[in-house]
Amino acid sequence: MASHHDIGEIGASRRLRLETLIRLRWLAVAGQAITVIVIAFWLEFPLPLVPAGVLIALLAAVNFFLAVRYPPAHRLSSEAALALLAFDLAQLLALLFITGGLANPFAPLVCVPVIISSSSQPIRHSLALGILAIAGITALAFSPFPLPWFPGTVLVVPPILTAGFWFAIASTTAFAAFYSYRVSLEATELSEALAATELVLQREKHLSQLDGLAAAAAHELGTPLATISVVAKEMERELGNDERFGEDVHLLRSQSERCRDILRRLTTLSAADEAHMRLLPLSSLLEEVMAPHREFGIRLTLVEKGDRAKEPVGNRNAGIIYGLGNLLENAVDHAREEVTVAADHTADRVTLVIEDDGEGYAADILQRIGEPYVTKRQRDERAGGLGLGLFIAKTLLERSGARLTFANRSGDRPGARVTVEWPRSRMEARSAK
Repeated sequence: MASHHDIGEIGASRRLRLETLIRLRWLAVAGQAITVIVIAFWLEFPLPLVPAGVLIALLAAVNFFLAVRYPPAHRLSSEAALALLAFDLAQLLALLFITGGLANPFAPLVCVPVIISSSSQPIRHSLALGILAIAGITALAFSPFPLPWFPGTVLVVPPILTAGFWFAIASTTAFAAFYSYRVSLEATELSEALAATELVLQREKHLSQLDGLAAAAAHELGTPLATISVVAKEMERELGNDERFGEDVHLLRSQSERCRDILRRLTTLSAADEAHMRLLPLSSLLEEVMAPHREFGIRLTLVEKGDRAKEPVGNRNAGIIYGLGNLLENAVDHAREEVTVAADHTADRVTLVIEDDGEGYAADILQRIGEPYVTKRQRDERAGGLGLGLFIAKTLLERSGARLTFANRSGDRPGARVTVEWPRSRMEARSAK
């Protein structure tokens, strides 16, 4: 299983599509141009119009070059994305520097390139961009250019208010970038965990389909093998006593009969076991789940509380078998001596309770259990894994209609308890009703 750090690196290094960045930059060009035009020609505030126009034109020119030079589907490497975002940040800082610095009400836009980077790029690149943003914000605090204001009036911002602006923008940048990084990381982890879940489920389904494939192969091979057998019999009749070919013909005939016997057994086995493979009573399902875990020195006890004659009979579900097996494996790994599986069924519900006599779940883990990459049951080093595998099991069981509850055993008995509950209609096969 990939570590938490590895998953973070994988999630953080998703490559930006150039077309997305180009569209955002065109939006920035339009916004900057409209703002300058409104301030200079409508409000008629004094503004360094030529330098501001040059900076906006530079951003537009670079954006036009990228749009023409590269196809829309082009994906940026991490280094290229860092360079473009750093250029955008520098251009914005320069524009703010000549239009009042931190007193400019658009100064908080400095955090935008950092947020984009933190949601899609490696953490080291986002940190570098964040440091550049903080340095730029600091430089804006010492801008000698006044904020464009009514002619003949100079708006003087007190130093303490400038310091407040600096702190507000810096903290906003840091908080927004961290929040964006965490959301992106969790989304990536969830996406990868769900992909792993799909692979596990697909594998289990393939294994359960092998019997059907064997029957299909036997059916398809039956006709050509029958033809071979007929030809072999004719050859044996004609050449059975021939000194040169008689022995080979006898061998061909015997081997063709052997092949027919094998195919007949495959077909008979599939037909005889089809109902058994397709339908499982609850008790048989639990025995199948528990069987692989009986040889690890931990006593497994099955307690059936419902009427055995009225137990639900359901379709074989690879997801349920895998999910319950994972929960039981986790209980066996953490138990001292015994794991108990209690099964109960009524006319409406089917309930399974898996309990072990280990140390139980830590309080902080109990709040986050079922999330991918939660890796410890207890804080000590003896605790086993409790991350992606449990997430996959929980996801597969919930897809079957189950509701899972994780808790520690009550009273003086230490240990963990997992309760899995289905509506009976979701566990029972229609053909078995």
